[in-house]
Amino acid sequence: MSADYRLTLMRHGESVGNADNLYQGQLDYPLTDNGRLQARLLGERWQAEGRSFTGIVTSPLLRALETAEIIAQHVPAKIELDSNWKERDYGKLSGLTAAQAGEQHPRPAYLGLYQPMAVNGETQWELFLRAGQAIQDLLRRPLGSYLVVAHGGILNMAMHAILGISPMANYEGPYFHLRNAAFTTLGFTASGHAWRLEGFNDHRHWEDYRRGKQAA
Repeated sequence: MSADYRLTLMRHGESVGNADNLYQGQLDYPLTDNGRLQARLLGERWQAEGRSFTGIVTSPLLRALETAEIIAQHVPAKIELDSNWKERDYGKLSGLTAAQAGEQHPRPAYLGLYQPMAVNGETQWELFLRAGQAIQDLLRRPLGSYLVVAHGGILNMAMHAILGISPMANYEGPYFHLRNAAFTTLGFTASGHAWRLEGFNDHRHWEDYRRGKQAA
């Protein structure tokens, strides 16, 4: 069965916030040099493989947009911004290290599904609904192959929405570990509401580079 849509969900390259181990949320951090290299290596890989996209949809946050722009240099496609693909709003945790977060805003004994993250952040339910809307908007586009460049938190909830997994309170339930500049590929056939997971957390371009560098 051929897919009506092919969706490639990609996490941005390493950002300054990642390198400094910060809760980034919706704060705007640029890519590091490593992050730019990760994006370039993936763009070159896709170019060599003959990959093409009908369009590229990206979070407007700089670390995602910069990643999308680097990819588009190698695999040209129109880039469109969609705020639904922004990272989770971490509230007062944003910009803090894990140690600072633990001191200033200790994790509650139980975080409810509708309870804001760190006083004024996004709830797990709000994040799930936003991810579902982002997927719905993708499937309103003409049939084709789309690249989404976004963030670990929102991409996790997108995977929940696609796989039909309800969000759970207190960080319970599955978590999808997504590396920087890694991508997951899915096919969707609308007539039978059939999703197919074709590849998950593919990071081979960066792993091959690091192995080659270590062997040199």
